[in-house]
This record gives sequence, structure tokens and C-alpha cells, in this order.
Amino acid sequence: QVQLVESGGGLVQPGGSLRLSCAASGSGFVIASMGWYRQAPGKQRELVAAIARTGSTNYADSVKDRFAISRDNAKNTVYLQMNSLKPEDTAVYYCNVATILRGYWGQGTQVTVAS
Repeated sequence: QVQLVESGGGLVQPGGSLRLSCAASGSGFVIASMGWYRQAPGKQRELVAAIARTGSTNYADSVKDRFAISRDNAKNTVYLQMNSLKPEDTAVYYCNVATILRGYWGQGTQVTVAS
């Protein structure tokens, strides 16, 4: 079993920055991919960014050049640096971690971009 703890959400003005973190804990697991999804009110959950164990990354077109995903394999932690935030980035952000057996979701952290 894997437990995920997210942190770093909050309220920020347009153009501002936030950094999300997600730490995985447990025993007997090997993480393959890690990623961030988001869900805005009335919308489906969507992929924001993902990173493989090798370090290769994948981003949604809407966040390319603004967001950066990274991971620390020793700490089983994934980060999402969000810059130049826009009101349309407002959503609940969920961490997702995939092992070779199954995927796990974090509890979600609210990001609100408003002036």
C-alpha cells in the first residue's frame, strides 16, 4: 500500500507562482511514473504533467513553458513548479503515482488563481 501526501496549494494572483509537492510512503513498492492531474468545477480530470522514472516528461499543451515537473527518486517525491499562473489554472490538483501493480491518487490540493 502506498500513501500520498500533497502540499503546496493555495491562493495566488495571476502571474504568480506555486510549487506543489507529493510524497509517497509505504513499503515494498517501486514507483514507475508520477504525475499531476487537475479538475476544475464542472470539468473532467485532466493530465497536467507526468514524469517517468527515467526522467522523461509529458505536459498538457496548456501548461507547456509555464509548469515544470520533477522528481526525487530517493525521496519518492514529485514536484510541480507552476509559474505565470492564470485564472484558468484554478482547480483541485491531484498527485498520481503508478507502481507496476496499480496507481494511487492523492487527496487533492486546491489551487486558486485570482486577483
